[in-house]
Amino acid sequence: MNRVLEEIYRIGIVPVIALHDVKDAVPLAKALVEGGLPCAEVTFRTEAAEESIRIMAKEFPDMLVGAGTVLTTEQVDRAVNAGAKFIVSPGLNPEVVRYCVEKQIPVCPGTSNPSDVEQAIALGLDTVKFFPAEAAGGIAMIKAMAAPYTNMKFMPTGGINAKNMNDYLSFDKIIACGGSWMVKSDLIKAGEFDKIRSLTKEAVENMLGFGVKHVGINAQDADEALSTADALCALFGFAKKDGNSSVFAGNGVEIMKAPYLGTNGHIAIGTFNVDRAVYHLEKRGCKFNMDTAKYDEKEHLKTVYLQGEYGGFALHLVKW
Repeated sequence: MNRVLEEIYRIGIVPVIALHDVKDAVPLAKALVEGGLPCAEVTFRTEAAEESIRIMAKEFPDMLVGAGTVLTTEQVDRAVNAGAKFIVSPGLNPEVVRYCVEKQIPVCPGTSNPSDVEQAIALGLDTVKFFPAEAAGGIAMIKAMAAPYTNMKFMPTGGINAKNMNDYLSFDKIIACGGSWMVKSDLIKAGEFDKIRSLTKEAVENMLGFGVKHVGINAQDADEALSTADALCALFGFAKKDGNSSVFAGNGVEIMKAPYLGTNGHIAIGTFNVDRAVYHLEKRGCKFNMDTAKYDEKEHLKTVYLQGEYGGFALHLVKW
């Protein structure tokens, strides 16, 4: 994936927006950024789209603004000249895709079947939109198509909402979900940007799925760690699991065999995707100790510690 699509993967959700009045561009972009989604796909099917992209790109230079429903090469030029950083289309038009590829413009054309995916591969793409997602078979269809096309990634759009979003995002071939449930036209028309900000924040928290996975206690040595674990297991019937550097009492308590990060120990915060969690927490001002980072075989983060302590405990992220 190119740099823009990599950022979309870390953001996780692409708000799909239809703007009918350019006056709404700034307050809408502000609501999305403050809600935690510095990204927007502005559909090119309204007269206000081109100027809205220009305004959003200028006023929010760190925001990833793209153009959707792009059907012609002429629209590609207009969108990119206005400041669009990526192009999305409802279907796969070889002329439009080839034009974007030649000009090195990130493009994500719509697909809904294996023939579309094979066209995309022939045109040199490794990421496509899956549209209309729910109507075209949903996550089951994507998984079926992904099996023979092992290097293809998908961005499903159409029918995605707060309830089914994580069903899609849990599949590792999904880079992000496109959706409009937090930016519905009636909310924009009514000027309910506070509500849009609230729905956006809710979507981000739902996507990240933060929760306490376990608490780690720093023991002075292996004997103390084993003794503490034995006591907890005897009291509460927990199963003991002895490892190289720590011992678990059940799933919720880890006792370190030697002091590690944190004065008292650490708290492991579970999340659905550590890469996305790091991206969004950095936007909130968090810093990470990347020397502690561990990666899976696909080079995605599995775990990493935040810098600093919270109540005498270090914090680290870990995938659920």
